Amino acid sequence: MTVPSLQDGIDKAGSPLRLLWKPGAAPWTPEVVEREYVGWRQEQAAWHDGVAISDLSHHMYDMVIDGPDATRLLAAVSANNYETFAVGQAKQIIPVTNEGFIVTDGILLRRAEQQYTLSGIPASQHWVRYHGEQGGYDVTFTTDPSSAFRGGGDPKLFRYQIQGPLARQLVERAFGGPLPATRFFHATAVTLGGRNFRALRHGMAGQPGYEFIGDWADGAYVKETLMRAGEPFGLVHVGALAYTTASVESGWIPSPTPAIYTDPDLLGYRRWLPLFGIEGQRPLHGSFYSDDIEDYYVTPYELGYGRLIRLDRDFIGRDALEKAKDAVRWAKVTLVFDNDDVRSVLGDEPGFVLSYARHRVEASSALVGTTYHIASSHPYRSIIALSLVDQAHAAPGTRVEVVWGDHPGSGTPADADLGFPRIRATVQPAPYNEHARTQYRHNDQ
Repeated sequence: MTVPSLQDGIDKAGSPLRLLWKPGAAPWTPEVVEREYVGWRQEQAAWHDGVAISDLSHHMYDMVIDGPDATRLLAAVSANNYETFAVGQAKQIIPVTNEGFIVTDGILLRRAEQQYTLSGIPASQHWVRYHGEQGGYDVTFTTDPSSAFRGGGDPKLFRYQIQGPLARQLVERAFGGPLPATRFFHATAVTLGGRNFRALRHGMAGQPGYEFIGDWADGAYVKETLMRAGEPFGLVHVGALAYTTASVESGWIPSPTPAIYTDPDLLGYRRWLPLFGIEGQRPLHGSFYSDDIEDYYVTPYELGYGRLIRLDRDFIGRDALEKAKDAVRWAKVTLVFDNDDVRSVLGDEPGFVLSYARHRVEASSALVGTTYHIASSHPYRSIIALSLVDQAHAAPGTRVEVVWGDHPGSGTPADADLGFPRIRATVQPAPYNEHARTQYRHNDQ
């Protein structure tokens, strides 16, 4: 049986929006790990006030890119600087289309001179692999899907993240001393109980910490050792619910719409992509609806990735990005919801709130932006939302309203008055977490 392609799905549905629009879609949470271990509030508090461990082994899609043309391929399909990309360093990869809109990001770790691991949701991996295969590059690709698509097997890699103000003390206790001095988003080789693996200096919530990555066979020992070392510090295991909220604090938008659905030059790519992949199944919903999927496209500048872009060489989308840097429509901000309005709309005890919906952000009833990631934040005693708003409404302290509801989609006018309630919100910086905003990338260990 022929596997249907993304283009098959678009053709059958009638448009990209008809394929992707799914009102009421349940929000994604990481696979396999428990939803809560001690309660999402306490788990969130741990990375603010103590130390937390997160198991990232199951929800990441990994692809190893290896071969003499690995760097040449990556430099051709992404906007990053590879001249100063050191072995052991990690970066967010920035692949864009010819029109300068982002495909999606991912974490790219340079493991050797011509070997990289690209991790995250598989849209960026698909982009790199397609161009590698179609362009005849001398590279090989080895993939390890997330546990949701692995068919019951074990991951190839473990990933355990230790973060919080006490992270360094826990790590020194586990390893018997400090780790080698390591810059932010750089990895160093470490050994624990005879097991060799990597320590990446990184913390999703903007707090000090490490992400330990190694062979799955060593994972149980490493995790148990870290858990024991953390007992004197009150180490808290972070569950799937709390984990999803860390990126809201640290200012990372995890689900931009891949800008691949309309360009005629990408028809071959859409025919290569499977329908039942991330590009065909990641739902869109919320109070902001447009029949034109291009209204959901964004540039990397609008996501805050301008500092990663290098325009001094040719790559896919380079000319469009050069124009886009002076025409940035949206600014990334955090919206802090008004608690009285939250209680009025969601109830006195709304519990854990999580949404990736594209809700309308309005000022004086006019559209000024959209939400991307909304979550309860117990440390801040509020619901906060990573959003893109126009430049005129991006200053901290600006008051806006979030239209709360799901537009039914095709067949109902985009501007129909559906009687959705509004939640007042205040614009604040992104990242909202002060440490992430001011100290995240300092070179101290």
